[in-house]
Amino acid sequence: MADRKVLIFQGGWDGHEPKLTSARFERMLSKHGYNCEITDTLDTLADAEMLKGLDLIVACWTMGEIDHKYVINVSKAVGAGVGLAGCHGGMCDAFRKDTEWQFITGGQWISHPGGDGVNYTVNINKGSSPIVEGLDDFSVSSEHYYLHIDPAVEVLATTRFPSVAYYHISNKPVDMPVAWTKFWGNGRVFYTSLGHHDDVFDKSPNAAVIMERGMLWAALGKDYAIRHNLNTERFENAAKMY
Repeated sequence: MADRKVLIFQGGWDGHEPKLTSARFERMLSKHGYNCEITDTLDTLADAEMLKGLDLIVACWTMGEIDHKYVINVSKAVGAGVGLAGCHGGMCDAFRKDTEWQFITGGQWISHPGGDGVNYTVNINKGSSPIVEGLDDFSVSSEHYYLHIDPAVEVLATTRFPSVAYYHISNKPVDMPVAWTKFWGNGRVFYTSLGHHDDVFDKSPNAAVIMERGMLWAALGKDYAIRHNLNTERFENAAKMY
């Protein structure tokens, strides 16, 4: 197998245990032959050509601010076929001021009514993706993530709101996406809202399966684009506005 490269960038709010989750994701990927580099600085994203040489970028950075040029570098790399994956606040509560990041990733955290320790069920969307094939619904005790969602995403799992009494209970019940995939140009994007703390993946093993499979799925987008001779010309004119 050709050299497969992954960049994991970790940082931001320490409460999401970015070092622990990054180390876990490295272990998940390494056993499949991926060579992972973990970086503690967003400045790594300044090297656009390096990013395009990767197979996968894993985001583990909660909140914070980012130079918009770095987001555009990620956008172009993913658009060319590099995968992007992440969990919980490490990807969809990162860089709240940068709407392009939200456009790429497919969602943005807005609340977790009840805080940590809410007991809820993750409902698998059977047949939605090989990522969840063979998995059954499972229970989680963690933050219950309410997000604003890109309607273009492919939903792999959901959870029912409301679960605790907060202002939103005056509205109808909703099934909130927990895990999804989407495409960005030729690249594959995967996200799961599970992973508030690293031990969520131990306490709810299906959460770990979904994360591992999701990263592997995203990492194969570049090979697919090459094998099917998919170019990026159709995206490049619109991208020039940035």
